[in-house]
Amino acid sequence: MAYSSIVKPSSYFNTKLFTGNGGTQSVTGVGFQPDWVWLKSRSVADSPILFDAVRGVTKRLMTNSTGAQSTEAQEVQSFNSDGFTVGNSDNANRSGASMVAWNWKAGGAGSSNSNGSITSTVSVSTTSGFSIVKYTGNGTGGATIGHGLGAVPAQIVVKGISRSESWEVYNKNLDPSNASYMRWDSTQASAGSSYWNSTSPTSSVFTVNSAGGVNASGIEYVAYCFSEIKGYSKIGTYTGNGVDAKGAFVYTGFKPALVIFKNRATAGTDWYMYDNKRGGPAAGVYGNNNKYFLDVNSADTEGNESFDLLSNGFKCKITNNFQNEAGIPFIYMAFAEEPLVANSGTNGVPATAR
Repeated sequence: MAYSSIVKPSSYFNTKLFTGNGGTQSVTGVGFQPDWVWLKSRSVADSPILFDAVRGVTKRLMTNSTGAQSTEAQEVQSFNSDGFTVGNSDNANRSGASMVAWNWKAGGAGSSNSNGSITSTVSVSTTSGFSIVKYTGNGTGGATIGHGLGAVPAQIVVKGISRSESWEVYNKNLDPSNASYMRWDSTQASAGSSYWNSTSPTSSVFTVNSAGGVNASGIEYVAYCFSEIKGYSKIGTYTGNGVDAKGAFVYTGFKPALVIFKNRATAGTDWYMYDNKRGGPAAGVYGNNNKYFLDVNSADTEGNESFDLLSNGFKCKITNNFQNEAGIPFIYMAFAEEPLVANSGTNGVPATAR
């Protein structure tokens, strides 16, 4: 049985829905002070925007863009004890628009980490296996960067922030030789590259080569690093079975609150996101969740793609190559709404079904 030390996952990750008012708005109900806020309009095709406590409030990145970070005074204006404040920008607070914010807790503004050959600034929650890392590249192959997790990261996403660069993705499931990558801003399949210097990350550092995407001299980067926490997060792989109603079931050991996944073998396939808050035409109905894409500028999409969030994992109930192509490998990252069984005193507390 998958016991978890995290009894309340929403203390570390939570999805918040709100309606834009076109002015200044304090969004509450997150349940903690977020260190990483990922905002998107659900009803309008505005770009997805990211802010974190290490780069600093008002510093924006977009997952569907290679662009450098920009300063946006009217988007996220502050991280608050129970949420965040947005200004009058349409991207963050369009009047009358349905908005979604995915929120993660790390460790505040961060502190210096000298574990690697490049000194980094790290904000970390070792409890939930998440860190935000900022560093300046030195252009040297084999450079190491401290990530602060105290555990081996299973996924790392690196983005150049002081100039235009793609979102380079390391995932433990791509290649045992660590010579492959994917990109958040692209529909490409997994490709070969020595971005990670063909070196596995350790419990203290990850390794990069001298490529511009991860370590050009004098260029600033941010890295979002994730280790797996039993009952709270899972970074894995599954193989599609090409069967509709009996689609691929993926066991996570918890009831998912968010699942991000992509076909890693087929070019032209998007990164998908499903969560437990954005229901389809009949909100909250089992098997009727709205999808969203990381790599394109789009509103919520209902479609006819049934995706089930279950008490112990998720199921893709469609045959297309975006979710469940027969014999094709997919990678995924999932965060919990509830652990399957949580440690609570001396008694395990089981998750509710669906």
